[in-house]
Order: sequence, then C-alpha cells, then structure tokens
Amino acid sequence: MIDNKKLPRHIAIIMDGNGRWASKRHIPKIFGHRAGARTVDRITEAAAKIGVEALTLYSFSTENWRRPKEEIDGLMKLLYDYLKSKYTKLQKNKIRLNAIGRLKELPAKTRERLSEVMEKTSENKGMVLTLALNYGGRAEIVDAARALAVRAEKGKIKPDAITEDLFGRFLYTKGLPDVDLLIRTSGQMRISNFLLWQISYAEIVITKLLWPDFKKEHLLEAIEEYQARDRRFGGR
Repeated sequence: MIDNKKLPRHIAIIMDGNGRWASKRHIPKIFGHRAGARTVDRITEAAAKIGVEALTLYSFSTENWRRPKEEIDGLMKLLYDYLKSKYTKLQKNKIRLNAIGRLKELPAKTRERLSEVMEKTSENKGMVLTLALNYGGRAEIVDAARALAVRAEKGKIKPDAITEDLFGRFLYTKGLPDVDLLIRTSGQMRISNFLLWQISYAEIVITKLLWPDFKKEHLLEAIEEYQARDRRFGGR
C-alpha cells in the first residue's frame, strides 16, 4: 500500500520495449508503438489520480531519427493522433501538457498540434505531463550552456555568478522539481541520455516488463519500492 503523504513529486519513465513487444507477436513495430500509446494513456491517468505532481515520459530521443523512415513517420502520426484524441481526457483530469526537447525539428503539423494542446491545457492545475520529444540529455545541457554563454557575452551575467540553481533555470525542465523516481521498462540497465541533470539523486526502478505490458499496479509497485528506500542525498 502506498503512502500518499510520501509520493514522489516527479516521476520520469523511459518507456522501452514497444518494438520487442511487437516482435514477440510477429507483428510490425508500429503495433507495438500503438500498444505503448495505450499504456501512456492509462499510466498518465493513474499518476494524476494518485496525486503525482509531475510525470515526464521519454517519447522520442534525438537518436531516434536514425530509425527507418517508415517507423519515424508512424511515430509522428501516432503522436499527432494522440494529441488530437486525448485533449478531452487531459482536460477532464486537469492535466497540463508540457513538452521538452529540440521541438523546432519536429514536423510542422505535429509541432502545431502540440502547441495547440499545450496552450489549451496551460491553465490546468493538476499534474504536469511532460513529453520528451527530440530530446537528449546532453543536448539539453549544451543548449543551456549556450544560452548562458550568450548572456555572459552580452554582459548580462558574470561567469562566477553561475550556480547550479541558475543553470537549472536554463534547462528545458525549468519550473519542474528534480526527478524523484526514474522507472525504466524492458530490463535494460542504462539511462539512455535521459534527464542527466535532473536525475542526480533519483531513485531508479528497473522492471523487465515491456512498456505495453506496464499497468497501474506496476506503477504502484514502483512507488512502493521508492517509498521503502532511505534517500540520503549524499548526506551520510
């Protein structure tokens, strides 16, 4: 049983295993991604109802552009359809949609739909759902460093005034708390360039379940494991 008074404020999930889920069933990968989208729907709703403050999902990385064009096109269409069909449910659950990454490189049609849903949900006071799209942790840090360098070049900030707190304000995730719980499905023991700055003291839970098979009860189990741990933050 989870303790609602000790919920992780920010949960991040590396949603891995859609392709393997499809391969095991001898069906095209896009069907695995569609099944994964249904999991996104149920986990988002479950997290919001539990009372989680922020949920960030690794949806499309900067490295994913290396995949076959057919798969990328299918993923972008799936994202567009998700944004189009789930707006009502986001509103019902008072979820605010957010997105991080190099969004300007996404297809124009997808980018426009994303901006529209973000704008329409911007006043919602419930959970913040962040989709990491065309996202890379190193790219995020580079972009923040560039922005700070420009300000320093213009004389708006002195190099010795740059602190961790200030640097954090130039990250894509500014305004969000650091990640408390990082979940990765499919059993892979790596973080795949995801939220490198924000997961510094996150508790990590790895499950062998493939993402399409991940359900509410598995989310609750991960939160229970998180709550059972002694978070020391390097203090002892």
